[in-house]
Amino acid sequence: MATPVSVLRLPRGPDPNSRGFDPKSPRFIALCRTSIPTSAEAEADPEQLQKEQHARSMLRETFLRCLLSMTNRKVQFNMYEKVKVEATFGASDIDVLNFQVSDLHTPIGVQKEALIRSQDVISFTYDV
Repeated sequence: MATPVSVLRLPRGPDPNSRGFDPKSPRFIALCRTSIPTSAEAEADPEQLQKEQHARSMLRETFLRCLLSMTNRKVQFNMYEKVKVEATFGASDIDVLNFQVSDLHTPIGVQKEALIRSQDVISFTYDV
């Protein structure tokens, strides 16, 4: 006879179909923006749209290569309120909303493991 397995039921989302959070909510719009709108010129001219898309893809690729090259290196993060922290970069989530770091040196102490919200970071530097 098969062993019964309990089912974990998650709370229902705010939409009637319970498929997640409302895409029109301010939180979803702020954190999960799917794309940046194109310029007015690009909407009218297909050639300009292609140039803009190419530029975006090059910038995205460069940024992702930068994240990849930062892995296991000391990185200095400049954050709001003139706070500067240093840590060993580990990874980023798929939406680049959080950075996973190790040995985070802050003005008040050292954290062995931490997540840094990308919205709190103004810039970062590291030695290549």
